[in-house]
Amino acid sequence: MITVENLTKEYAGFTAVDDVTFTARPGRVTGFLGPNGAGKSTTMRVMVGLTPATSGEVTVAGRRFADLPNPGREVGVLLDASAQHAGRTGREILAITAAIMGLPRTRVPEMLHRVSLTEDEADRRVRHYSLGMRQRLGIAAALLGDPQVLVLDEPANGLDPAGIRWMRDLLREYADQGGTVLLSSHLLHEIEVVADDLVVIGRGRIVAQGSKADLLAAAGTVVAADDRAALERALSTAGLASHPGTDGALRVEATTREVGLAAASAGIPLTRLADADGAGLEEMFLELTADTQRDDLTQSHSEGAAA
Repeated sequence: MITVENLTKEYAGFTAVDDVTFTARPGRVTGFLGPNGAGKSTTMRVMVGLTPATSGEVTVAGRRFADLPNPGREVGVLLDASAQHAGRTGREILAITAAIMGLPRTRVPEMLHRVSLTEDEADRRVRHYSLGMRQRLGIAAALLGDPQVLVLDEPANGLDPAGIRWMRDLLREYADQGGTVLLSSHLLHEIEVVADDLVVIGRGRIVAQGSKADLLAAAGTVVAADDRAALERALSTAGLASHPGTDGALRVEATTREVGLAAASAGIPLTRLADADGAGLEEMFLELTADTQRDDLTQSHSEGAAA
């Protein structure tokens, strides 16, 4: 289990992470979501001892990362696939990592096979790796010590569709065997497919958390009409609270029946009416983080330097 309690990290007066509390549980994949600069990467760096917290605490299985006697045997970490020695081969990097953790060298070919790096690729210098190959090598290093916890920041970057599916299946199998997975990604569809729980962060603060099913089920209804202003008035008259969604739609805290009846009573033809959970994770994510988005929403799909 990963437990984050009242975690705060400040940089020269800027608060990157602000009183964050959440738990990632065994046997589940926890998706960690947030727009550009939300604080995801900073939280993960504090989690694995790379950045000191200003206040608060993060523990893994009840202990701080720095207090684990052999951290790689308990926590597998991949925060930056490019942070690998470019002059060494993939096989050498895994062999050195295995030696540091006191593992037999037989673990190296086992992990290379598990992440589908060929013999030729394993003996190639990392400077000649594609980003997808570096991701596979990073995942191999994270799994090398057979840890019970995985902390992965954007592990699908650079993977092709087949690679993304492979990674998703690997993480699902890992969690189903009792492991704990904390996964940060800007690929919302992949999070939606694999995650059991969601933690959504914006401007350093948690804006929503819970099981994926509960969060999506509580999202309400998505509705749209050519005359949006008239639709908003009709909903307000019916006592239904609405909020701006994406693509000109409204999100309403009511059932589709209630929304449909309110629009029909006002004589407003609808161009869209659906349960918000059917709209998927992206709709929910954009609404929850609406006040933290940059002007260009496409930028919200990657972690910024401030985090």
